[in-house]
Amino acid sequence: QVQLVESGGGLVQAGGSLRLSCAASGSIFSINAMAWYRQAPGKERELVAVISSGGRVKYADSVKGRFTISRDNAKNTVYLQMNSLKPEDTAVYYCNAEIRSSSDGFTYSYWGQGTQVTVSS
Repeated sequence: QVQLVESGGGLVQAGGSLRLSCAASGSIFSINAMAWYRQAPGKERELVAVISSGGRVKYADSVKGRFTISRDNAKNTVYLQMNSLKPEDTAVYYCNAEIRSSSDGFTYSYWGQGTQVTVSS
């Protein structure tokens, strides 16, 4: 069994910063891509940023230049540094990881429980 545990959400004023963390634990052989998604009220879940096992990154246009995704492979953890936050960044943020199980060798997609980010104007 694998778990993703997120932390770091909260309430911040526009222009402020937050750092999200997501740690994977359990029956992990290896982790491929890790990503952050978000879902605002009444909207579909959208990709915010993704990082490959080798460190290649990709961002949604709406966050380019403001958000930075990174990972610590030794800690099985992915981070999202969010700067210059805007009210439209308000959403529940979810981490996602493609993890190869040490139990059966198959690769599965796992999700964190979500963490609320609220940006006030």
